Amino acid sequence: MNHPGPLVVPTLVITEVSYLIATRLGVEPEVRFLGDIAAGDFTIDPVAAADWIRIAELVHRYRDLPLGTVDASVIAAAERRNITSIATVDRRHFSVVRPAHCEAFDLVP
Repeated sequence: MNHPGPLVVPTLVITEVSYLIATRLGVEPEVRFLGDIAAGDFTIDPVAAADWIRIAELVHRYRDLPLGTVDASVIAAAERRNITSIATVDRRHFSVVRPAHCEAFDLVP
């Protein structure tokens, strides 16, 4: 990734990730994830006021995917922070979207 320090997690992602962990892996991994957040292993990035307009633009532009609010918030945060690498299991959406600050995202894993 192209930024130092803990991984950046947009606020809107936490609920979705918690749900996916709980439903696919169980409560214990979900609790560990929440503990990692509490321990500061992730930088939690709140939605900035200007992000809401960009999120709306992205949801509208990629409505045929459909690109939802959570994924759009990841893109808006990455653009604002000049981050080009995104950790995701949703390669379909993130490989299609063209961010404003780079040609394409580097998707990991």
